Amino acid sequence: MGQQQLRSYENRRDPINETRNISLPEGSSITSPIVAPLDGCSNVMQTHSFGFGLKVAEVPSLSIAIIGATSDLSRRKIFPALFALYYSGFLPENVRIFGYSQENMTDGDLRSLIASTLTCRVDHQENCGSKIDSFLSKTCYVYGGYDNQEGIVKLNARMEQIEGERGSNRIFYLSVPQEAVLDVASCIADNSQTKNGWNRVIIEKPFGFNALSSNMLTDSLLLKFEEKQIYRIDHLLGRNLIENLTVLRFSNLVFEPLWSRKYVRNVQVIVSEELNLQGQSRYSDNYGVIRDMVHSHVLQMVALLAMETPISLDGEDIRNEKVKVLRSIGKLQPSDVILGQYKARSEDKFDVSVTSMTPTFFAAALYINNARWDGVPFLIRAGTGLTEHRMEIRIQFDYVPGNIYRGRMGHNINLATNELILRDVPDEAILIRVNNKVPGLSLHLDASELNLLYKDKYNVEVPDSYEHLILDVIDGDNHLFMRSDELAAAWDILIPVLEEIDKNVCPELYDLGGEGPVGAYYLWAKHGVRWVED
Repeated sequence: MGQQQLRSYENRRDPINETRNISLPEGSSITSPIVAPLDGCSNVMQTHSFGFGLKVAEVPSLSIAIIGATSDLSRRKIFPALFALYYSGFLPENVRIFGYSQENMTDGDLRSLIASTLTCRVDHQENCGSKIDSFLSKTCYVYGGYDNQEGIVKLNARMEQIEGERGSNRIFYLSVPQEAVLDVASCIADNSQTKNGWNRVIIEKPFGFNALSSNMLTDSLLLKFEEKQIYRIDHLLGRNLIENLTVLRFSNLVFEPLWSRKYVRNVQVIVSEELNLQGQSRYSDNYGVIRDMVHSHVLQMVALLAMETPISLDGEDIRNEKVKVLRSIGKLQPSDVILGQYKARSEDKFDVSVTSMTPTFFAAALYINNARWDGVPFLIRAGTGLTEHRMEIRIQFDYVPGNIYRGRMGHNINLATNELILRDVPDEAILIRVNNKVPGLSLHLDASELNLLYKDKYNVEVPDSYEHLILDVIDGDNHLFMRSDELAAAWDILIPVLEEIDKNVCPELYDLGGEGPVGAYYLWAKHGVRWVED
């Protein structure tokens, strides 16, 4: 992480690494770090003492437990994200990371497993080897066996042994299959919560299979935890594009007056992926693109884009506004939805079953029934097995009333409308399409793009989304995590579509590596929206 990125984080609330002014005898003062390093996984935290007989009261240590530590997600994403935060100074020296799984391993085995996945920042490699060694020394393993009740008790005992009698805050990251979430969470709630600090639980999507199962899961979790302890994580919401949505809108006067039905003609939200082994594995269990991408990520993008100004940047204030948007969206009707599935081919190493009805592509037109957005179509499409990896939001503005240059814009007036494009992939950028005169003696107009290409403007390495979101959990910033009422409101939007899928409605087939089902083009045309690639 470069210096620019480091400076951008300076204003984050960081109660763990802060320093404290200590009152000393008259005429003396000292400022000292309030954390102490810890060597190995067997030592207990020590406090600092000074020669004049005063002892510094340390803040609670931080313990992070990865439940399912040997999973692919843990090895590829969670442990590397934790190391990146540690290397960049966002984790305290007294942090301890506990791996927990059903595999019979030792501390050393876990360290060997994850060591090959740890890399240092490209833009500052100082002391990389020693930092990796230090991080690994703080990583411990607990063998849970096949009884979570007994295993979590062992985890708690190990954590208490290392934490000692001083206070400690705990984060439990549940990198486990969906069907194991409730059992593991219940065991943690009953047997492993610290009484000397806060406890937070991170749960991976999907958050249930449908509205009923999701509500049952939510109700069960809320019997064991408070809402403020639960962090439902969607890694795509940790992308810089998502955080920039509110910054761009609420900190720039030029956009806010235009952000309504009076000037916006339509909004398009596009999330497409090329086919890869990781992407395919998500859809082999009937969860499909709707539960994996639309329910959480895409609808959260719409909510952040369309919400009213929150009263503050506090997470609860932002979530209050998001849920209002979700509740204002009418239930999606099957006539406004296109479901697709890429064609399974025998020569492909990873393809969906020829008998599967699991959608790998979803396109829909939704409307927000409130004063700001009434009548504006929000066109969303998400899928895998498509021509390119793409993630962007396109806001197309209305025509200029009585435009005196209309005759100079060619035959297609649609190409001459202003457009704001917020792109995350392939190249992160903010683009504004405007009309301008082509240089020369004749009067010809052209639609050009004013662009802010991030890789040209900012010479920094962009942190992985898991780093961003895990740091938010440590800070207690929950605005990018779905609250229970947001979860329920999102399911309500999708109920009619999911019911249609349950009736074995056949998705429209599309070529692997293509643009998606042909029906999506007709859906865009039905709502008067130009297909982006046209």
